[in-house]
Amino acid sequence: MCPNSTEVHIYTRTSSGWKKEHTLTEHDKLVTSIDWAPNSNRIVTCSQDRNAYVWSWDAAKKAWTPTLVILRVNRAATHVKWSPLENKFAVATGARIISICYFEEDNNWWVCKHIKKPIRSTVFSVDWHPNNVLIAAGSADFKARVFSAAIKGVDKKPEPTVWGAKITTFGECLAEFASPHYGWVHSVAFSPDGNSLAWVSHDSTLSVVEGGAAGTHVHIRHSGLPFRAVLWISPTAIVAAGHDNAPYLFANQGGQWKFVRNLDSGDKAAAATEKSAVGTARGVFANMASKGQAQTTDTKLKTLHQNAISYLGMYSGSRLDVNKFVTTGLDGQVVTWDVKALAA
Repeated sequence: MCPNSTEVHIYTRTSSGWKKEHTLTEHDKLVTSIDWAPNSNRIVTCSQDRNAYVWSWDAAKKAWTPTLVILRVNRAATHVKWSPLENKFAVATGARIISICYFEEDNNWWVCKHIKKPIRSTVFSVDWHPNNVLIAAGSADFKARVFSAAIKGVDKKPEPTVWGAKITTFGECLAEFASPHYGWVHSVAFSPDGNSLAWVSHDSTLSVVEGGAAGTHVHIRHSGLPFRAVLWISPTAIVAAGHDNAPYLFANQGGQWKFVRNLDSGDKAAAATEKSAVGTARGVFANMASKGQAQTTDTKLKTLHQNAISYLGMYSGSRLDVNKFVTTGLDGQVVTWDVKALAA
């Protein structure tokens, strides 16, 4: 994790809790995104310093060693994601560019090819299709798009998909979707089979497209604050989270996508907090009347996270059936959620 700094901290779980084992310090500006490749055991990080590094474990030195990535961008890197086969990764940037990076053995470094058109603003999020070739991106120009990220000599010719039969031309935009109420697209995610795409935008909307560019479009307007992250937990269920500080469950029921419930809405905790909130309001007015102050010490929200949730990720299970997922928030907390227990 990155504690809002230039460093990346790696923790090990022990019987007494979590213990910090390693600190990665190559970046000189805020680290914006981290992704760990579970099979090859490599970490990729990107930062506002316009750089990315791939970290490999050196068993002899018992340390993580960095390899520089040649991004060739003049704005901050905002998000990074390994491909399913872990032979390349994508870096979203503020330069209206997506860098698709792959390893060049002759020079022992990671190089990239750029996807540029028709992106018109900062790219916030990327996600890979299960076929390792297509990539989805969400950006501040109110659009979610699907591109071909096929690299000659790295990728094999993919099978036809609902997004297109011929997807071997690098950088080709295969689909483009507008946010329904002109909100920045904060996060995008392919379904487990890759035939559907979900994204969340700053207009408090969850959108789902099923069956490719010419498929069915569904936009669910949320009554609360905007979402910042989205995750498929099964082929028919999606979790979204953001500025309401809680994860929300959406599901396809009877062929229609619907909001199901807030996953952080314990009745006992909510009732206790409501009583506390009443006392807080009374205390505010009492202080204003007697002391001319609006001072209070009880500011705890009724949600586990006390600030916006910025990330959703799979913790255990598979893309077809997520058992647990994890959230991280701007309050500095990391929370694990048991899907089965929540559904019970």
